[in-house]
Amino acid sequence: MLMPHTTASYPRLDLLADSARRCGALRVGVVYPCEKSALEAALEAQQQGFIEPVLVGPAGLIRKVAAEAGMDLTGLEIVEAADAHAAARRAVALAGAGEVSALMKGSLHTDEMLGAIVRRDSPLRTDRRASHVFWFDCPAYHKPLMLTDAVVNLAPGLVEKADIVRNAVDLAHDLGIANPKVAIIAPVETVNPSLPSTIDAASLCKMADRGQIAGATLDGPLGFDNAVSLASASTKGIVSEVAGDPDILVVPNLDAGNSLYKSLVYLGGAACAGLVLGASIPVILTSRADSKETRIASCALAALTRAVKRTH
Repeated sequence: MLMPHTTASYPRLDLLADSARRCGALRVGVVYPCEKSALEAALEAQQQGFIEPVLVGPAGLIRKVAAEAGMDLTGLEIVEAADAHAAARRAVALAGAGEVSALMKGSLHTDEMLGAIVRRDSPLRTDRRASHVFWFDCPAYHKPLMLTDAVVNLAPGLVEKADIVRNAVDLAHDLGIANPKVAIIAPVETVNPSLPSTIDAASLCKMADRGQIAGATLDGPLGFDNAVSLASASTKGIVSEVAGDPDILVVPNLDAGNSLYKSLVYLGGAACAGLVLGASIPVILTSRADSKETRIASCALAALTRAVKRTH
């Protein structure tokens, strides 16, 4: 069975984690942690100094899961909520009141979690489209690499893609990248009216030229090969400030993004962290299939970005 690569060293991830620890623990509402892996990741992220978890859900069930797994909940705050739906609503209310500074998905469905965050009466809703960004330490690449959106937006149009880019650019700024290079991925590097993804890519680049997307250098459409490989781009005669050196890859849809994410982890040996952005606080949205290391790294990423925003 293929498993994510776990034996490689990840110096960039180690650096991110060290930076996050120096920022202090982030108070995080852990929503419905009623399954062992979800609860375990939150507790280990606490032990590593990234978060101060507030467990939101049915207290009896949370304690039962902890007891069966031999986990100690001494000193942890548990906010009672009858079920997953109620836990999501209660966690959003806590965040809206400033009692927690981020939310972390436990064992509820993603739709339940995001639905509570983006509903019209949510105190966390903003005028930005919510989107997900993966941050990778990929051994085959020369610096951290971000990928968006491989989780939330299924088939975004141009307006949604502009917000997806803006969210990722904001994250890059929080991580100290003043002018991130953004590659807009498509099947080919030329604009083809038969391929809407190439039209969107070209439009996003022109939006950046006109200041509608600020703080980054965009190029696209770019195939994945000529986005990440300068040799590939040169072979095709592409002259680009982004080709071979992107900080951010923007995919055309969830199908492409999810496949690329899993390829980087399972075949490329990458370690990753991920956040949902576009709400007023970061959201740690992990999958049940994610490793404990990915869940903890996502907590570190949230702690670091939130600390940066507090200082601005």
